Amino acid sequence: MAITSSDIEFLRRAVDLAQKALENGDEPFGSVLVSHRGEVLFEDHNHISGGDHTQHPEFNIARWAAQNMTPQDRAKATVYTSGEHCPMCSGAHGMVGLGRIVMASSTQQLTEWRKGFGAPPSRVKPLPVQDIIRDIVVDGPVEMFREEIYQMQLKSYQRQTAQSF
Repeated sequence: MAITSSDIEFLRRAVDLAQKALENGDEPFGSVLVSHRGEVLFEDHNHISGGDHTQHPEFNIARWAAQNMTPQDRAKATVYTSGEHCPMCSGAHGMVGLGRIVMASSTQQLTEWRKGFGAPPSRVKPLPVQDIIRDIVVDGPVEMFREEIYQMQLKSYQRQTAQSF
């Protein structure tokens, strides 16, 4: 599907949530769950700084959707995210039957950026959403957010590196 002005608006919110996560000492990721009517149902950002590295916004969206939405409404909903889902979050998204994903940045971009920063590879393989979920519509990355997200990821990496000394 083509990226619409509404998609840009919801992605802007996801990127703003990523910035909030970064300001709170977390890795910069944010996501928004939107109904097929265009209503924001749930939004979240990373909360991993407490040590629980499963506290990703996309995983929390899947949990919320499973508890609060019908299967039909989940299938028609869209998740807007600052960064493509990791395999854990992709699995949760698929398991609860959520619909379309619109991402500001991709796993491939993040992997390339991290390599450029000199970061070690993640223990979890960087797989695209489509390698985890069958028959999913994924749109993005969206170029207009590329530099902003890159800068957030760089700042996050630099902070993590400084804290390890």
